[in-house]
Amino acid sequence: MTLDAQVWWVFVPASLALIAAPGPDLLFLLAQGMQRGRRAGLATAFGLASGNLVHTLGAALGVSVIFRTSALAFSLLKIAGVLYLLYLAWHALRSGAGSPGQAAAVPERSLAALFRRGVLMNVLNPKVALFFLAFLPQFAHPEQGSVGLQMLMLGGVFTLLVMAVFGTAGWFAGALRPWLLRRGGRVKKLSTWLMAGIYSALALRLALVTR
Repeated sequence: MTLDAQVWWVFVPASLALIAAPGPDLLFLLAQGMQRGRRAGLATAFGLASGNLVHTLGAALGVSVIFRTSALAFSLLKIAGVLYLLYLAWHALRSGAGSPGQAAAVPERSLAALFRRGVLMNVLNPKVALFFLAFLPQFAHPEQGSVGLQMLMLGGVFTLLVMAVFGTAGWFAGALRPWLLRRGGRVKKLSTWLMAGIYSALALRLALVTR
């Protein structure tokens, strides 16, 4: 099954514009890259992108409709996302705590752990689920075959575009890490508080989200 070329000419530019727009995922990615380096930025980017596959599958199967129609399901997923972000804020402060004047050390994390963190960051945002439910069907046409399969194809392409854009952003954010490290303990301490602040701000933003 193939989609009409006109669909791609509209879908790809629209997707790139949405992906590049500043948002919680991009902010989270840039912070990870600057604090942990290029490989960490890439791992986080691919995790965030992969979370879109979960939402794509949910939209194609109609699962996302539950979050649009059920206030309880929407609230539960939102609460889970808020708690996870607050945990990350607490963990950032805890790992950065040290004796007075001591530089805040950034704990090493495996690339797999950073990938999982990116996936969870994306999946636990009910607004993303609703976005896919609203966005993908606009480019699916019943006369061209199964709408579900078309949405899976569109979601797959969207995910690849996210990997390209976020991967580039994560790579360049990671390039700033050596410069930050050369600035000494004060900058490192500031980065710890910055990370905790970002996580807390994202938690607050998600808590205020409504259907």
